[in-house]
Amino acid sequence: MLKKLEGVEKIHLFVAIIIILSLIVAISISIVQEEWLVLFISISALILTLSPTLLEWKYKIDIPEELEIAIIAFIYATLFLGEAYGFYTKIWWWDLFLHLGSGIALGLIGFIILFVLDRKSHIKANPYVLVLFAFCFALAIGALWEIFEFCMDIFFGFKMQKSNIDTMTDLIVDAVGALIASVLGFFYLIGKKTHLVDGMIDRFVRKNPDIFR
Repeated sequence: MLKKLEGVEKIHLFVAIIIILSLIVAISISIVQEEWLVLFISISALILTLSPTLLEWKYKIDIPEELEIAIIAFIYATLFLGEAYGFYTKIWWWDLFLHLGSGIALGLIGFIILFVLDRKSHIKANPYVLVLFAFCFALAIGALWEIFEFCMDIFFGFKMQKSNIDTMTDLIVDAVGALIASVLGFFYLIGKKTHLVDGMIDRFVRKNPDIFR
């Protein structure tokens, strides 16, 4: 178990370093070439990439490495590769892939939030309530992201939203990802091993003893 834990932490560190270094290089190049849009996107991506670490430091929690990897990879793939370097137009499935992945990650985050509240308050909530919250949480964040894309298009001239069909497709894919995460969370609650969620949540409980005291 220790080797597995060390492996996950090493992957997280490696991914974070590569992404941060590439963003710093992109910031430097965009300044020299006076590409202000790329500069703005790169700085935004860098700040958001560091946000999970800042949250851990501020609130004294240990976010599961798998979720941290998913968060920073999504930010990098969405803002930097997708918007700054046009992967949305170069690769037709890029947007769908990201929304599916973010739906799963956000669903797991929503599940962990309510799981923590449930265990900390010693209230045994119905498993269906927990997974329903996880599903709704992920879908709500997905909707807020679409609002963010709309505002960026209106106020800064981006082209993050292609059409109404594109927006609805994104939300549907978000829902599919949220459903996958909810099902995995439900299996965990009823004692079914999934090898994807159980290890992550067990490690989260073990590394945050103050929360579950």
